[in-house]
Amino acid sequence: MNQRELFLHHVAQTSATPLALEIVKADCCTLYDMAGKEYIDLIGGISVANVGHRHPKVIKAIQKQLDAYLHIMVYGEFIEAPQVQYAQLLTEHLPATLNTVYFTNSGSEATEGAMKLAKRVTGRTQIIGFNKSYHGSTQGALSVMGDEYWRNAFRPLLPDVLHGEYNSFESLQDITELTACVIAETVQAEAGIIVPSKEWMQALRKKCTETGTLLILDEIQAGFGRTGKLWGFEHFDIVPDILLLGKALGGGMPLGAFIADKKLMDAFTNNPVLGHITTFGGHPVSCAAGMAAMNALLEEGWIDTVKKKEELFRSLLTHLPEGGRSPKIKAIRSFGLWMAVEFDSFETNKKVIDACITKGVLTDWFLFAPNCLRISPPLIISEEQIKKSCEVIRLLS
Repeated sequence: MNQRELFLHHVAQTSATPLALEIVKADCCTLYDMAGKEYIDLIGGISVANVGHRHPKVIKAIQKQLDAYLHIMVYGEFIEAPQVQYAQLLTEHLPATLNTVYFTNSGSEATEGAMKLAKRVTGRTQIIGFNKSYHGSTQGALSVMGDEYWRNAFRPLLPDVLHGEYNSFESLQDITELTACVIAETVQAEAGIIVPSKEWMQALRKKCTETGTLLILDEIQAGFGRTGKLWGFEHFDIVPDILLLGKALGGGMPLGAFIADKKLMDAFTNNPVLGHITTFGGHPVSCAAGMAAMNALLEEGWIDTVKKKEELFRSLLTHLPEGGRSPKIKAIRSFGLWMAVEFDSFETNKKVIDACITKGVLTDWFLFAPNCLRISPPLIISEEQIKKSCEVIRLLS
C-alpha cells in the first residue's frame, strides 16, 4: 500500500472525507506536497504557525535543547531551564495578576486544568460557558463547548454547566454566587470570528468580580498577535483571572498553558497534594521552541503588520475590479489577521475551499459556521501571497 492507503487504514479518521494531502515540507507560509506543488497556507495549522513554519530561531532553539536533554520529569522536583525561562517571558508580557504558568500538552488540557482550579479555589461547582464556543474536545472541555450537535453523542458530561448567549447582557444575569467560573473566548473563533462589544466584556468582568466568580478567557486562538495585539483581551481593557493559551504557544510544537495568580495556582499544592499533574506538559523541547517563537514575534515586529494585512485582505475580497463584491460572498468578518468569509451555504463554501486547494491556496471552514471560509495565516504572510490568495478566492466565488 502507498502512504495514502496506509493513512486511511491505520490512522484514526475524524471525517469520512479527509483532505489526505501529503505535505512533505513546510517553510514560512508555504506548504509543499509530494509532487512539489506549492500551497499558500491560509490556515497556519489553525493559528499555530504565527511566525511561520520552521522559523530559523525556533529550529535553532530545538536543536540546542536536543543536545541537552529531552524528557526527564516536567512536574516534580526538577528545575528545567526552558520551562522556567518561558514562564518568565510570558509573565513579563502579561498583567501582574497573571504571574504563574501551568504548562500542559494542549489547549484542551489547559481548559481542563483551569476548570479544576476554579472549582478548587471557589469551592463551587457551577460553570458557565457560551453558545457557539469551542474550548477543546476532552470531556470537560466538551461539557462547556457551546453546541449540542458536538456534545450530544458523548453524554453524560459534566453536571452543573450552563450555556448563555455570547455578547448578551441578559446572559450575565445567570452569573451568581453559585458560579465557580465563566469561560469565554475573547473572540469566538469557530463561530466565524464573532467579536463582542467592549461594553459587554467589561460588564462580564464586573459581574464576575461582584459574585466572586473566576473569569477564564480562552485565547488559545486569539493570542500571540492574531488580533493585532499580543493578547486579545488588551482590546477590551480587562484582565481575566485565568488565561488559556495553546496553538501558537509552542511555535509549532505541542504546548498549552493556563496562567493565573500564584495565590490561586497554589491551591493545587495541598488537599490534595499533586492537585493537577501531567507527564509531558511543559516538555523542554516544546518550551524552547515556544520561547524562541515568542521572542521572534516580539523582536521582528510582525504584530505591527497585522492591521495593514487585515485591511488588504478585506479590500481585495470586498472590492472587485468591476465594482462591488462577489455575489456569493454574503459577509466578511475579521479581527486582525483572522477572518471569516461567509457564503450562503456549506455546500458553496466547500466547493470554494476544494477549488482553492486545487489552485494552491489552503483554507478550510469553521466548526460552528460551516458556511464560512477560514483565513488565519501565519502573521508573516507577504502582501504578494495575500494578493494571490484573494485573486484565487475571488475567481472561484
